[in-house]
Amino acid sequence: MQSQQEVLTPEQKLQERLQRWKSPEAIQFASPEAAQGYQRRVQMLVDAIQLRKPERVPVCPMAGSYPFVYAGMTLQEAMYDHGKLGAALQKYHEDFQPDIMGGTLLFGLGKVLEILDYKLYHWAGHGVPANRPYQFVEDEYMKGNEYDHFLNDPSDYFMRSYLPRVFGALNPWRMMAPLTDILEIPSAGMFAIPFGLAEMQETCKRLLEAGQAAVEWVQSGAAINRRMIGTLGLPGMVGGFTKAPFDCVGDTLRGTRAIMLDIFRQPKKVLAAAEKFVPIAIETGVRSAGVSGCPVVMMPLHKGADAFMSRKNFQTFYWPTLKAVILGLIQEGVVPYLFVEGSYNQRLDIIHDPDIPAGKTMWVFDRTDLREVKKHFTGWACFGGNVPVSMMMAATPDEVKTHVKTLIHDVGQDGGYILSTGAPVDDGRAENLHALIAAGKEYGVYR
Repeated sequence: MQSQQEVLTPEQKLQERLQRWKSPEAIQFASPEAAQGYQRRVQMLVDAIQLRKPERVPVCPMAGSYPFVYAGMTLQEAMYDHGKLGAALQKYHEDFQPDIMGGTLLFGLGKVLEILDYKLYHWAGHGVPANRPYQFVEDEYMKGNEYDHFLNDPSDYFMRSYLPRVFGALNPWRMMAPLTDILEIPSAGMFAIPFGLAEMQETCKRLLEAGQAAVEWVQSGAAINRRMIGTLGLPGMVGGFTKAPFDCVGDTLRGTRAIMLDIFRQPKKVLAAAEKFVPIAIETGVRSAGVSGCPVVMMPLHKGADAFMSRKNFQTFYWPTLKAVILGLIQEGVVPYLFVEGSYNQRLDIIHDPDIPAGKTMWVFDRTDLREVKKHFTGWACFGGNVPVSMMMAATPDEVKTHVKTLIHDVGQDGGYILSTGAPVDDGRAENLHALIAAGKEYGVYR
């Protein structure tokens, strides 16, 4: 028998998710004003996504690591001290009053990463100075001759090849046989042998330690978020996360240099691997949105920018599988939020795809000209971004205010627009961020 969720239309699924977003479970609002403010802000976001004119433009700067800089603490403290993490986030949101809440999940997990010996990133106090943001560590974590192993069994490949490379603590997993070997009595015994070895027992011990630290991290983060929602009435704008299939292959598996060579040396393998990631990426986004209660699923687009590949290669390798994920997410009633890093000035006519229904996606652009975006996106998709984060450090408050006023005048008059920075704010002058938020609220009112 089909479940109720399976027989609902995509629009019905979306409406159920939106209602859950508007009426979050387990939130006790501190006052009627906080509850009303929450409802107001969610409705503004929903109106913008669905191409209506909300009461005003939602003001949604990406907080990045700035809340900790503003609080006078190091990012290393934010990675390891949950109490300081919560205090810094509360102070930032109370003082600046944006329309969305910057979440906690990128911070506070230093202990987990350290126990597992995570090699994919450096973080504050672990590979980079105490006050510097994350740094990705480029490498070929999947070798060029391993495509077939991944394509034949992605889970097995991740368990026995990829994860032992990116988590030092999991290196003994290489000793395991494929789980599909466990078919009869003899294979059940063979499966257990690696767990009797000292190296594997140490791995199990570290996994238990990491698991306990992860529970503490997620419980603390959830409590911080509930407190900010309940006292300040700020909704989270991102409820889930997934990636473009090409980026799944090119970012943390093959790496930038290797994937750019692969599209010429073994293009069929690249395409097959990206296609293999389509259902995985859809399921990841839908599942994470279901856990959070917010239907907006963020997808940072990394390697599709104008500077990374030609228009032809974008149409061949990047867009088809990304489009498939977008459509798959919409089918399940979630809202894809595409964070378009770099410039997509040469891609706008491609991504404005008639197969993607209007009013179902959100796009935040880093360096793409929003005036050109407006020409393609008006009446089709919600968009925002393009406030340079450099202005938060290098401009004057008046220059920030003028930039925001001009941007809203040029691209925000018809609705379907949110005011956002083009990238996360990791540092800046408080008066400039105040100017951005105040100008958005002043000039973004729809009359």
